[in-house]
Amino acid sequence: MTNQIEKVYTIGVDIDKVWAALTDPTEIRGWGGGPAKMNAFEDTDFSLWGGDIYGRNIEISAPNYLKQEWYSGTWKEPSFVEFHLTERNGQTELRLIQNKVPENEKDEIDAGWDDYYLGAIKSYLESK
Repeated sequence: MTNQIEKVYTIGVDIDKVWAALTDPTEIRGWGGGPAKMNAFEDTDFSLWGGDIYGRNIEISAPNYLKQEWYSGTWKEPSFVEFHLTERNGQTELRLIQNKVPENEKDEIDAGWDDYYLGAIKSYLESK
């Protein structure tokens, strides 16, 4: 059975700033996901939190879509994370879809998106 997490955040800044928060290592450090190795190019490796999360950028359509293959800990298979960004009236709707979430970590991962990733990005960008 495929486990999936979906979230939608409205972030009160333009789409380019949200895109940078997902793909620019300096911005990633700003919201707390560093040290990070990241860029906005397909078929490149990335890591967040000094390698606690790592994987590969597999599909990019800047600044609207980013699909990544994610690994953490001892995962034998990747989880797939998609970020869909849409700008509306100077704000950005960020829709996250994560597929193939390990069953035994689903609740922790779900909360982590709110506490350490998407929630952190929203707080960081809206307070700048």
